[in-house]
Amino acid sequence: MENKTIAMELGLKESQVASTVKLLDEENTVPFIARYRKEATGELDENQIRAIEERVKYLRNLAARKEEVLRLIDEQGKLSEELKEAIIKSVKLREVEDLYRPYKQKRRTRATVARERGLEPLALRIMAQQDEAGSIEELAAQYINPEKELHTPADVIGGAMDIIAETVSDDAEVRKMARRLTFNEGMLVTRAVDPKKRSPFEMYYDYKEPVSKIPPHRILAVNRGEKENMIAAGIEAPVDKIISAILRRMITYDKSIWQQVLVQAAEDAYKRLIAPSIEREVRNELTDKGEQQAIVIFSANLRSLLLQPPVSGKTVLGVDPGYRTGCKLAVVDETGKVLEVGVMYPHQPQNKAAEAKKIMAGMIRNHAVELITVGNGTASRETESLVAEMIKEEGLTVSYTIVSEAGASVYSASKVAGEEFPEYDLSLRSAVSIARRLQDPLAELVKIEPKAIGVGQYQHDVTPKRLEESLHGVVESCVNTVGVDLNTASPSLLRYVAGIKPAVAKSIVSFRDKHGKFKSRGQLMGIPRLGEQTFIQCAGFIRLPDGENPLENTPVHPESYDIAGKILARVGATIQELGRSNLGELRLKLAALDIVETAKELGAGIPTVRDIIDALQKPGRDPREEMPKPVFRTDVTSLENLKPGMTLQGVVRNVVDFGAFVDIGVKHDGLVHISELADKFVKHPMEVVSVGDNVKVRIINVDLTRERVALSMKNI
Repeated sequence: MENKTIAMELGLKESQVASTVKLLDEENTVPFIARYRKEATGELDENQIRAIEERVKYLRNLAARKEEVLRLIDEQGKLSEELKEAIIKSVKLREVEDLYRPYKQKRRTRATVARERGLEPLALRIMAQQDEAGSIEELAAQYINPEKELHTPADVIGGAMDIIAETVSDDAEVRKMARRLTFNEGMLVTRAVDPKKRSPFEMYYDYKEPVSKIPPHRILAVNRGEKENMIAAGIEAPVDKIISAILRRMITYDKSIWQQVLVQAAEDAYKRLIAPSIEREVRNELTDKGEQQAIVIFSANLRSLLLQPPVSGKTVLGVDPGYRTGCKLAVVDETGKVLEVGVMYPHQPQNKAAEAKKIMAGMIRNHAVELITVGNGTASRETESLVAEMIKEEGLTVSYTIVSEAGASVYSASKVAGEEFPEYDLSLRSAVSIARRLQDPLAELVKIEPKAIGVGQYQHDVTPKRLEESLHGVVESCVNTVGVDLNTASPSLLRYVAGIKPAVAKSIVSFRDKHGKFKSRGQLMGIPRLGEQTFIQCAGFIRLPDGENPLENTPVHPESYDIAGKILARVGATIQELGRSNLGELRLKLAALDIVETAKELGAGIPTVRDIIDALQKPGRDPREEMPKPVFRTDVTSLENLKPGMTLQGVVRNVVDFGAFVDIGVKHDGLVHISELADKFVKHPMEVVSVGDNVKVRIINVDLTRERVALSMKNI
């Protein structure tokens, strides 16, 4: 039943879901299943497998909660067949909780007090609505008891109404109806806490929008505005409509003398008990929607950032800009090894620009630096101008680029950085990180907690655990997509390889330090706590460029080495020939193979054979090489030089729901609004751009006062 439900929800075959769930239950990792178990899953991708994993978890939690609720109600002796069936048929946790609500142990309420005073029989009589004649006061007077603080008929009726109100509030159908109407017809309304106070939330100082239409990023903006005490927000529900619907359910006989009492009880039930609860639920649901979208945006941006192409084989000077504390410098060679570090003070208050240029020029000449990276934080543009002037004045052939320094300070203060560079202070570690980010963004950025890499919208307003789980999955996916060189990878990188835990990652590096370079994947089996199951999960994602077996520099899994050998034999080649530099002829022969026929003859799955043939054609290939390279500059542009109509080259730094922020070489990134991204209608910016893309943009408007630049990608 579980598999059938998920298959219907995700538009998949039940057999695909069943196989995937079985593989997940056997503790196979998502990257491993997606890459090496395609026959079993029907070639589901990582996103589909993660969606199945998430739904299985939810449905199993739902089933467990149903069992618990059925047990708790049964222990009270109140589990009817009708209620049991309703709980079993529930498809959401909220539905189960609504059905359980009347039987749940409550804190002491007004209804509890009224029951203790003996008013439940009267409440039941009122709800039965069978009295057509008589005096309400006389019937109520029968329950007067000064010892129980029931002095008048009004006290009695008030207590009975408290019981009725709570009963109505506990009705699952009433809550479902109120929730639906609030969500479909309610309005999210915001107002300023202090209308005179300036803030980024001024558009919400007097704002109203239908609950059903508010976009995710606006939900999180409102939440933040409330958190910072700039605005107050609430839900305006269709009160009259909801109360009318409650009365239609409550009043079954219009000649009852209790009709007006029931009307008052219904109004009290909604306004005092139901409305605040439903508003919280709707706000939580909206927040959940906002968080989900924020995670989707952050995840996609993070993936694009991590998969930016490496600029390998270059000696790089990294510059971490700053004012008072100076600009920190670090030169790293083509392997990322630190050659020299230093500090210069070109900006206020020291203003030693001439000296700073000489320091940089000296480092560049001493180490044959080919590229300069400048972090995009405080004093970035002033430092960029200094670098451009220095290149021109010194007649150097180097170029520079701006890199995101998001998370660099987090890394420099981390345990990982402390172990890597115990001799450097925090600021110098940041400069090293900025230099290395150009050489291999993935290897460097995995050292930083994903949430500290600022490529999202309102990520700081998202539930930390939920964000971390999702982003960990993105990093894991990227690392395993690229593959990891077992002989150079840091523990930070290795811990994201499928199946490898942080402690095992450290053990691998310790083993390498003690015994020298790995020669084969099989040596991993000698690592403490790295058993057969872990080896199966990780082996295909490990690369050994100088290994004994050329297959170990490809994504071919050890379990398929035999098949790979047979495929090569079909084209008259051997595994050792994969190590040659010129593979042109072999590639042509492999490309000409009939995949279906080859799979049939070898008794292997078509997806596996296809992947192996693809891997054999490109041993050692880095999939990031196909991505656009960073934009390198030798000169700088100032905000004052920008004019509407100018066309510039830029780099997409962030993508959000309403557009994309593009670095065009001035102090602040310009915004390409979603309406200016393309000549056609764009539903979401991610259809058009990704973080790291090199794009051409045209300037629409320059606001010097607010330092904002509006850009367009239309008609370019």
